[in-house]
Amino acid sequence: MIAAHLLAYFFTELSHDQIQKVDKYLYHLRLSEETLLEISKRFLKEMEKGLGRDTNATATIKMLPTFVRSTPDGTESGEFLALDLGGTNFRVLRVKVSDNGKQKVEMENQIYAIPEDLMRGSGTQLFDHIAECLANFLEKLKIKDKKLPLGFTFSFPCQQSKLDESILINWTKGFKSSGVEGRDVVALLRKAISKRGDFDIDILAVINDTVGTMMTCGYDDHDCEIGLIVGTGTNACYMEEMRHIDLVDGDEGRMCVNMEWGAFGDDGALDDIRTEFDREIDMGSLNPGKQLFEKMISGMYMGELVRLILVKMAKEGQLFRGRTTPDLLTTGHFETKFVSAIEKEKEGLSKAEEILSRLGLEASEEDCVATQRICQIVSERAANLCAATLAAVLRRIKENKGAERLRSTVGVDGSVYKKHPQFSRQLQKMVRRLAPGCGVRFLRSEDGSGKGAAMVTAVAYRLSSQKEERQATLDAFRLSKEQLAGVKQRMREEMERGLRKETHDAATVKMLPTYVRATPDGTEKGDFLALDLGGTNFRVLLVRVRNGKKRTVEMHNKIYSIPLEAMQGTGEEVRERGERGGRGDAQQHLLHPTGGHAGDWRGGEREGRERGERRCTTTSTPSHWRPCRGLERSCLTTLSTASLTSWSTWG
Repeated sequence: MIAAHLLAYFFTELSHDQIQKVDKYLYHLRLSEETLLEISKRFLKEMEKGLGRDTNATATIKMLPTFVRSTPDGTESGEFLALDLGGTNFRVLRVKVSDNGKQKVEMENQIYAIPEDLMRGSGTQLFDHIAECLANFLEKLKIKDKKLPLGFTFSFPCQQSKLDESILINWTKGFKSSGVEGRDVVALLRKAISKRGDFDIDILAVINDTVGTMMTCGYDDHDCEIGLIVGTGTNACYMEEMRHIDLVDGDEGRMCVNMEWGAFGDDGALDDIRTEFDREIDMGSLNPGKQLFEKMISGMYMGELVRLILVKMAKEGQLFRGRTTPDLLTTGHFETKFVSAIEKEKEGLSKAEEILSRLGLEASEEDCVATQRICQIVSERAANLCAATLAAVLRRIKENKGAERLRSTVGVDGSVYKKHPQFSRQLQKMVRRLAPGCGVRFLRSEDGSGKGAAMVTAVAYRLSSQKEERQATLDAFRLSKEQLAGVKQRMREEMERGLRKETHDAATVKMLPTYVRATPDGTEKGDFLALDLGGTNFRVLLVRVRNGKKRTVEMHNKIYSIPLEAMQGTGEEVRERGERGGRGDAQQHLLHPTGGHAGDWRGGEREGRERGERRCTTTSTPSHWRPCRGLERSCLTTLSTASLTSWSTWG
């Protein structure tokens, strides 16, 4: 028993020593929170460059508009087709979306191969093959006679100018079909379908897999506004405010932006944290100097990073007693799935021994512990870097919304996120530390590239239907040129009837005289009162007009309420209330020529003793207003500068 405890203690100490040794050796791969925050700030600046029309060309993060204007809101329904092309196989799917009180999605799909000769042949042959497979799928489901909306997932580098147009920039993944690069792949597919003539479909949208991930998760969680993929490669998208996307016209609403964030650092922004191992991976890749951020994170390179570290430590005599093997020295022989297996909590060390043995190495317990720790450091750095950039996106959305605290969901897909035992946990933990003002939920996507294309199509179909409904409602209000000309003629006739004495009474347009004989000519000056009565309140205003080199108008006013009993009583009560307010306000400004705040005005009862007083304005021109006495109607009252001094003598 004592011997067993001693052995366990010895192994624990041995493990601890090996971990410390590896930590010290790889200290430059272990990034502090301060460093991650700095990277997050740099990333945010690159995002802004990518969004700007004048700076996009030099930005490493291209922030490509997708023309996806909305995420699912749960009201989508209907039957849709999806086509998923991104490798040597492609899928055709039928997706039924129902909204009968309970959201439900049903999918049927068929996988079709793309022969190698078609991948390297002409584009016409490739799209004819896709159209033939699509026809086969429709025939199989007996829906060839239906014209269904289709969403197209096309996972190759493209430039979009609208939702249903995608110009292929260049082929990747082994495709070399001629006559496709620089052309719209949607148009090529439509042409191939039209040439057959035995079925018809309505291609509404073309997207990439990142957008599909966001849309798939957005159907289940309406707070989802970010899509993230961490698999063989890495990328993200999110919903940006239209007013910030200079590459697209319009300021209203939002649009999904495909960030293409794998190229972050291609301009040297990450040089201070890149290690000798990162540089070696880049030099040995098919695209040196490109996608540098992706090479520090994604599954394509994670295993290779571990292999390079193992080789160097072995050559320096720190592992495997200084021995290497041909397998260990061969590029690609330490796969990313080995990293996932070695990092499993319970069986990780035994997996390490098994994998190292498969590479021809005789690994000691210390070697297995060190290998496990190397895997942990590499995958943890990948998760932390991903968290730094994702935190920047979250802060951007939070700032756009002006929210004190953001609540958002990230839809995630990719083999590294789903299969690595620690990656997702570390990513989530670090995101919450780097973006403390954001409440984030992470939602795994199921079949983002296929179902996602259908969901984009469903949303586009919903928006299109809503637009048609609005159009139908508004059509009743649209007038043709002939109708407007008719309205103009009728109006002219009614105006003439209203002006003639013999037809005035029957006219609908009354053309009432106002006795206003001219408009202002700029020579007006003086102090005037105005009474504005048009509702449950009325205003009394003192207006001072000054002319000369600099014409000015100074106004002072006070608002009075009209009690309900006065509104429903006699007109005399309303008139008397107006007189009392007008006299009081005028007196206040006579006593205080510089005026005062409306709330400070006092009643001028001393000057308003005579209730039978009448005031109005009469004029030959508006520039010659004057106070009048003894008229039988109560009117708008204005005072000239000269008559203000004799206010109390009116009567």
